[in-house]
Amino acid sequence: MNITISTDNHLLDTETIFKLLEDSYWANKRPRALILKSLAHSLNFGVYNGTQMIGLARVVTDYATFGYLCDVTILEAYCGQGIGKQLMSAILEHPELQGIRRFMLATRDAHGLYAQFGFTPLAAPEKFMERYDPTV
Repeated sequence: MNITISTDNHLLDTETIFKLLEDSYWANKRPRALILKSLAHSLNFGVYNGTQMIGLARVVTDYATFGYLCDVTILEAYCGQGIGKQLMSAILEHPELQGIRRFMLATRDAHGLYAQFGFTPLAAPEKFMERYDPTV
């Protein structure tokens, strides 16, 4: 396997991204137009085996103080091979993301992976609020 991780948006395979997100629990109903808009406004990390796209992660950020990691996903056939760890290392080592004070994410089932990279439960959850629209 020849795994590479790139932030070059020209390499992104939107059909693979649609498939990855349609197979996820968090974005399986997200319209394709919304996916394309989110990609256009994020720092995207494509994961490739040779030239085949096999994974994705997005970081929504101001490149200075805040980052939100989302849409982290690997094609099922490639899961359990350490690719998620490679992806996380690439994200956290990216030069544009150094010095960010608060890096957040939400997960239902991958706490163990993210804990290996220093993510913890919120230190002060009482300070955080959200505006959530489940219809979007």
